[in-house]
Amino acid sequence: MPLTSAPSEALSWSDLEDLTVDHTGGIQGATNAQATLRLFGSEESAVRVTLYRDHHAWCPYCQKVWLWLEFKRIPYRIRKVTMRCYGSKEPWFLRLVPSGMLPALDLDGRLITESDEILLLLEATFGPLGQPMTTLEVRSQRQLERLLFRAWCLWLCTPGLSPGEDRRAMEQFRRIAGQFEQALRQSPGPFLDPAAPGTADLVFVPYVERMNASLAYYKGYRLRQEHPAIDAWFQALEQLATYRGTQSDHHTHAHDLPPQMGGCWSNNSDAARTMADQIDRGDGLGVDEARWDSDHCIDAAAIALGRVLRHRKPLMESNPLGPSGFDQPLRCALTHLMGQGTPSPARGSALALRYLRDRISVPRDMPLPAARLLRQALERTAAMDGPDQPPPLPTRDRFDQDPAPFVGRS
Repeated sequence: MPLTSAPSEALSWSDLEDLTVDHTGGIQGATNAQATLRLFGSEESAVRVTLYRDHHAWCPYCQKVWLWLEFKRIPYRIRKVTMRCYGSKEPWFLRLVPSGMLPALDLDGRLITESDEILLLLEATFGPLGQPMTTLEVRSQRQLERLLFRAWCLWLCTPGLSPGEDRRAMEQFRRIAGQFEQALRQSPGPFLDPAAPGTADLVFVPYVERMNASLAYYKGYRLRQEHPAIDAWFQALEQLATYRGTQSDHHTHAHDLPPQMGGCWSNNSDAARTMADQIDRGDGLGVDEARWDSDHCIDAAAIALGRVLRHRKPLMESNPLGPSGFDQPLRCALTHLMGQGTPSPARGSALALRYLRDRISVPRDMPLPAARLLRQALERTAAMDGPDQPPPLPTRDRFDQDPAPFVGRS
């Protein structure tokens, strides 16, 4: 039922609070980036594992181990650490792991790093997830993932490619992606593992997810359209709440990859420019981003609203307009998000609204559908004020995403 505020007025913070829902899943619910303890129905005394992963829930190697623990339903604790491109690594973690390497995992007091070594230890302790990593077939699939990774890096991360070199790099990537498709087609189901997503699938998930986003943004290459078996694999994963809880989006990947990879280079094609513009505006559906059905998107707007309200103070303090200047524009965007009217933001607020739009991180802040709706609401509200854009996001680091002001608020 609509609230009593007039369409031209932004809802008050109190009115907005009444429209939120709790979505995090917490200790026992669905997979989520906010939890610090996962029990799957067990008692806390059963926990033998502590996973050290990044605050941003973005690290691809952390995602691989995170997914394994979730699919296997192993009770575990989570301690979150800052990746260096976002800010300073915590001294307590450097005392524990002097290299600062993530992920790290403590099993019964034994600390280990390197994601594949972690998975081998977990498999030896709790049993395999699908086919064991040590089988000839899975070892071959792991080698294929590394070949695909190298072809992607060559195409995406080599500066100054001529049009001919770019085309040859694309063809090499396409050929190896075709080998991944062939491996998928040899399985009776949509996954590499015959029964359900197994360790072999989870080895591919993090970087293929990043390939899908980055190649659209920088190369205009629609991976899911070009490779139907990979699209079917993604679609099957996206039906699973466990995967959706770790899944990032095109915008987060496209802007967090450059400092991690030493740079990502556009081929400046019309397709790349068009897709990059769509992604930056928040319109992921035009570039083969996840298409979740309505059952998976229920309350997405309210979820986005709840996450903003939880972190309202540091969000407003870090905004270029400051708390007093950003208060009304932010309430306008959130009113728009919730379908409660289209109030006009204060003049001069477009830049500030887009500043927040560009810094929504998935899944750190909220699930993908919620982030998509929030970005769109922020952009549409900003467009009511004008075309002003904030400075481009940094590519050498993402210190603008330092989690320190938000730690302890999740």
